[in-house]
Amino acid sequence: MKKLIPILLTSFLCAQSGLSPVVAYWKTLNSSEKETFLFSYLTQVYETHTELKNSVGYGGFTEWYYNNRAELVYGIFDKLEDIKLSDLSKWVDEFYSYGEYANKPFFEALEFAYRFADAEGGSMYEKYENLKFEQIKPESD
Repeated sequence: MKKLIPILLTSFLCAQSGLSPVVAYWKTLNSSEKETFLFSYLTQVYETHTELKNSVGYGGFTEWYYNNRAELVYGIFDKLEDIKLSDLSKWVDEFYSYGEYANKPFFEALEFAYRFADAEGGSMYEKYENLKFEQIKPESD
């Protein structure tokens, strides 16, 4: 029964607010459960990409999956010593705190979280300014 409550609550939230089921489920989790969810998501993407390589080979859908899902996950795995899952979780929460992003796919929230967790700066404003500078910085000689 205890496991059924989040599912029922998720269904109710989706029906009432128009939230995507993943977002509604995310909002029911505590911080520890969010970290577990994140790690499970990252692992699932990695395993899916590995299985695609082994069963279908490279190119086609495997290449698309790498470019659109797995590449980010590999980048996160490479930085797990510097970026904590708890930080990623907080940035996913930040992403979903904006109403216009409430129905965005979880992957977009993860991209946002990774960019901001990896950016230099102590405050959101400093991180934003540093990210903006990275996009427009002049070329080195």
